[in-house]
Parts: sequence; structure tokens; C-alpha cells
Amino acid sequence: MHLYNLTLQAPTAITQAIVGNFSGIRQQEIIVSRGTILELLRPDSSTGKVSTVLAQDVFGTIRSIAAFRLTGGTKDYCIVGSDSGRIIVLEYDPKTNSFLKLQQETFGKSGSRRIVPGEMLAVDPKGRSVMISAVEKSKLVYVLNRDAAANLTISSPLEAHRNGALIHAIVGVDVGFENPLFAALEVDYTESDADPTGQAFRNAEKMLTFYELDLGLNHVVRKHSEATDRRANLLVQV
Repeated sequence: MHLYNLTLQAPTAITQAIVGNFSGIRQQEIIVSRGTILELLRPDSSTGKVSTVLAQDVFGTIRSIAAFRLTGGTKDYCIVGSDSGRIIVLEYDPKTNSFLKLQQETFGKSGSRRIVPGEMLAVDPKGRSVMISAVEKSKLVYVLNRDAAANLTISSPLEAHRNGALIHAIVGVDVGFENPLFAALEVDYTESDADPTGQAFRNAEKMLTFYELDLGLNHVVRKHSEATDRRANLLVQV
């Protein structure tokens, strides 16, 4: 016996949204996350309305989504970070009106754990790599590429962990075709954790840290770090 569970009223709150050309028809589309549902929306410039093309239940909690396009590609793909402990790459297929799973890589335990990546996603603007991060310590970088048959491939994860760090946000930095660069807002709590007076916590600085993926050596290095405003909590790609 197999049981199939669907709620009578689906979640309506949008937690994240991404823009891209997912169906390959040279038209901007929007993918939104509604808790457990991934929804593809298509705006109509002539009527000013937005229509729902596809709504698909993933039967899990969607923690983050990001769009990317491989160099020379004609359509965008969707990367999903969830509570499954896996990173998923999806492609929208207009013929079947469904999301096709192109890649699925397991990197940790299931559940929304603080040190298991999936809470945040950042993509290199050229579509060469993606960083997936937890709220504490763990960050993984995957290299995105094509094989001889032009199929999307994803590499083994490269670690960019930092012990004793709380991560507030990550983002991909546009560096052209140089080595992919990611920025992260981090706070080191090592001294704060060991100080019962609370003074170290009050003096803790929020750092803007840059991580570089060396494509030649195939590893991630912490390139630069500088103090920023303690109230900073979000990084936006412009």
C-alpha cells in the first residue's frame, strides 16, 4: 500500500522568489517557493496579469532556491536546497509541464539542522559554480559543467567550512571569467562562547568574508575578510 498525502489548503505565503528563462522561450518567468510547493509563474505584459504555469508539491520543506544558466545556454535551471540533506538541480520541461530532476547530490543528514547546508544558496553569475550554506560552520561549493553529450554535470562538494562561525547571508560576486568568488556575512562566536561575562559577545565583529574557488587547483580558499556594520544581515547581488 502506498499513501499519497495532499493538504486541502496549500501554503500561500511566498518565502523566496527567483527570476529566469526556465522554459527557453525568451520570456522572463518567476519561480516562487511556498513552503513545500514550487510554483512557476509567467507574467503577461499585455494584460498585466501573472498566470500559474505549474505548481508542484515537493513533499519537503524548501529552504532556498536559486537560478543559474550555464555559459552559452539558452535557458535557466533551478537549484533547490531543502530539508532532505541534498542539493537538487531542476529543469522545467514545457512538453510535460513538470520539473525534471537533473542532478541530486547528498551531502548531509535530513532535517533543518544548523550545521547541515541548505539554508542559503549562492550562484556564480556565469553559472560555473554554486555555494550552499548552513546557518553555522558548513559551506559547500559545487562546480557546474557540461559533459560530452551537453548534459549538466555537478562535481563532488568542496568544503569551505569555518569553525565557530554563524553565517547570515551568502552571495555570488561578478568577477567575469576569473575564478568564481562568493561573499559571506559571518560572525565568529568562539570567544563569545568561552566568555561568561558577555563582553566578548558585545565586542564581536560581523565580517564580510570572500571565498574563491580555484578552478585550476579545484579547491576553495578564504581570500579576504573585513569588518562590516554589525547590523548588516543581507547581501544582494547587483
